[in-house]
Amino acid sequence: MKKIIVIGGGAAGAKAASKAKRLNPTNQVDLYTQYDKIAFSLCGLPYFIEGSVSDINKLIIKTPSDFEKMGINVYLNHELQKIYPEDKCVLINSNHIFYDELILALGAKVHIPPIENINLKNVFHLRDLEDGLAIKEKMKNSSSVLIIGGGYIAIELVEAFLVNGLKVILVEVNEKLAHDFDSDFSDLIFNTIQNHSKDNLEIHLSCEINNFTYNQEDNSFKSAISSIGKEFFADFCVLATGAIPNVEVAKNSGVHIGITGGIEVDNKMRTNFENIYACGDCVQKTCIITRQPCYVGLGSTANKEGRVAALSADGASCCEVFDGVLNSVITRFFDFTFSKTGLTIKKAKEYAQFVNLEPIFYTVTKKDKAGYMPDANELTIKVVADKRSGELLGAQAIGYSQNVLPRINTITSLLKSRSTVDDLLHLDLPYSPPYSATIDPILTCAYKLKDMIKK
Repeated sequence: MKKIIVIGGGAAGAKAASKAKRLNPTNQVDLYTQYDKIAFSLCGLPYFIEGSVSDINKLIIKTPSDFEKMGINVYLNHELQKIYPEDKCVLINSNHIFYDELILALGAKVHIPPIENINLKNVFHLRDLEDGLAIKEKMKNSSSVLIIGGGYIAIELVEAFLVNGLKVILVEVNEKLAHDFDSDFSDLIFNTIQNHSKDNLEIHLSCEINNFTYNQEDNSFKSAISSIGKEFFADFCVLATGAIPNVEVAKNSGVHIGITGGIEVDNKMRTNFENIYACGDCVQKTCIITRQPCYVGLGSTANKEGRVAALSADGASCCEVFDGVLNSVITRFFDFTFSKTGLTIKKAKEYAQFVNLEPIFYTVTKKDKAGYMPDANELTIKVVADKRSGELLGAQAIGYSQNVLPRINTITSLLKSRSTVDDLLHLDLPYSPPYSATIDPILTCAYKLKDMIKK
């Protein structure tokens, strides 16, 4: 029997605790979180605000009593203050607690930009259920909202607020929305969003907010002022400015932090200290293609890492590892879906400065199914490969919602096995007029890439 302490009740911590108990029911598994809830879906909050998720309690995956029925001890409102690796001890709520194995699933915290008067009433962010409830309540009595940020959460919130009849102003400091796509795809995303909502949506790119003004009577948000003096008025403001790993306590206790700001772990989720593991949004990842450090915070990734951390902490005989990520992302805006996996051409060219690589790409726009089908729509997909080896490096796609994911998933599977353009060409993809053109768009890219490789 081992005493396994898990710190953090998000996706990674909940998975790690559950797996550690299932691996060996005699293990004492104690799950600590500084919050009053555990195991909820942060990713579902924009859809609760929008209204397609009617009850916020549906976002709670497991309750404390669910864990306790499994034999896991749950401690809510308990904050980690210090780790003593040499003594195998943690300080939580001023109490010293000893462990055999420690799993850190500390999550991430909101990135707060340096804006004067940022702590006003009616300035919100979105990191827990209470945030979602507060934003939805404020939305009911408002006619306008300012969103600061241009990433995936920001795009999802734009849809949520538009559905509920609000005038939306989006301000982004970068020159592109979804700027981790290639520039041409960022432009496609921008045009899709703008054209769909031009009467009720303003988008301002390359715009940095320096200051908030406030209503004197109740100290509430009134407007935002940019670095060039432009002022944006709204009933409330949501900061969708990203998240950063929550690592201060770990760092101060001697746990190594990587160059991305996340905890440095190996493929078994082991830190630099024996008996201490880390998983989820607090840890640095490895890009499967480049083998270089990267950072991404996703619930799906956190679950995988939590599983491996539990296996390692238990000392399970299997040699399961977490090999890294492909930075695969997907989001929706009304009927449209944007998705990517692997390297963009921009990232591939950056990588090519250090390795023997010659990135090429092909972009095609064609019907997502047989053109004579009444519901055929355009799908744009871009596939990136190495001209010298033929190895696939990544893909990006934009189109109607049901027809993007299968293509990106296909490329993702091939990237994981380091497959080539030839491998893609000879996939026996299923075909029927309601689902694909005779030559699927990703195969069109493969044919064109093959021709480029031959030259």
